[in-house]
Amino acid sequence: MTTTRLAFALLAALAFAACTPSGETPAEHSSADRGEGHTSSSAGLPKGHADAGEKRSLVKSKATNQSCIDCHGKEGNVPLDPTYPKLGGQYADYIAHSLQMYRDGDREHPLMSGQAKDLTDQEIADLAAFFSTRPSQLRDLHGVH
Repeated sequence: MTTTRLAFALLAALAFAACTPSGETPAEHSSADRGEGHTSSSAGLPKGHADAGEKRSLVKSKATNQSCIDCHGKEGNVPLDPTYPKLGGQYADYIAHSLQMYRDGDREHPLMSGQAKDLTDQEIADLAAFFSTRPSQLRDLHGVH
């Protein structure tokens, strides 16, 4: 029985290792950064500040001449276009990862790629903190046919 458990544990470890990209480590700040209040969020960003994010949401980008609220609404719940996502109440890490991907070219959108291009890590963390604290109007697809 012990041999069976050991074999199962070994197979599970190998399966897990096969699913983990080689050479990648989770995003994390240095101990000096953590000492200054930075977090080890899954997006690897410093601590976001909702008040700074609210101010940043009003800034028009050089690339599009649009601000976050121009397209997503003041609280992130009234998108200009029905295909644009509602951001109010969304998980901060989801917003942060999405903005990082647009900024880094790993995710493309005609407006968002240019919009996020010049955002710093701190600005992304602040925007994510702001929109995640807004009232949520998110819903799932239960009952939608």
